[in-house]
Amino acid sequence: MSVLSPQPTDPDNRPPEQTLSFVNPLNRGRVVVVSAVGEADGSYGAAAALACVRADVDTATLLVDAGGRTPRPTLIASAAAQKLEERLAAHLPGHRVAARGQVCHLAVPAEVDGLEATAAAATVARDGLTVLHVPPRLLQPALASPNLRPSGVLLRANLREGRPLVGLVVRDLLDSGLAGAVLKRRLNWVSERRALFGVLPGGGSGGLPERLVRRLCGPPR
Repeated sequence: MSVLSPQPTDPDNRPPEQTLSFVNPLNRGRVVVVSAVGEADGSYGAAAALACVRADVDTATLLVDAGGRTPRPTLIASAAAQKLEERLAAHLPGHRVAARGQVCHLAVPAEVDGLEATAAAATVARDGLTVLHVPPRLLQPALASPNLRPSGVLLRANLREGRPLVGLVVRDLLDSGLAGAVLKRRLNWVSERRALFGVLPGGGSGGLPERLVRRLCGPPR
């Protein structure tokens, strides 16, 4: 996005020049990509839990599921999540969005067009965190997307089966300067269900470790 910004007036009182400057649409929010390594399950529940941790009454977070089911709104949703739902529906009329608890859910295709839609949605939701859940085959394209520009990656992995592969992926993340974390165990069923409804509180038993959350999202605002 480009905007016009006037330059300071010269001493000889010549009119200010108009120059184009680039404004990063994601400079007020983070984008974290969540995926699985190998056959590990529970990555979507982990993504939902991460979105819940940084949501609050005043700021809704955005959970995008690439290739996932069409989300349905819950009976109870925060005012912030409902407002974000309205803004996203206006900006992305071709995609289904739903407010669930304190989180706004968006489904996009599991392809490059879905990543572009996610980047546009993250711009709308830039006051809060955007969490993108992708299948393993879409992880590298998401990390390389020039418009998405993720700041961190959460991997759900079973180290007993996939330790060598996890090591290679984590090494690539470190080389690229991205914050990375590995979730070794799937969240329990109750925590996943609460997370998917957008009502899993941060720091509760069964949720994501606070150290992991801080590594990916920074300290709470």
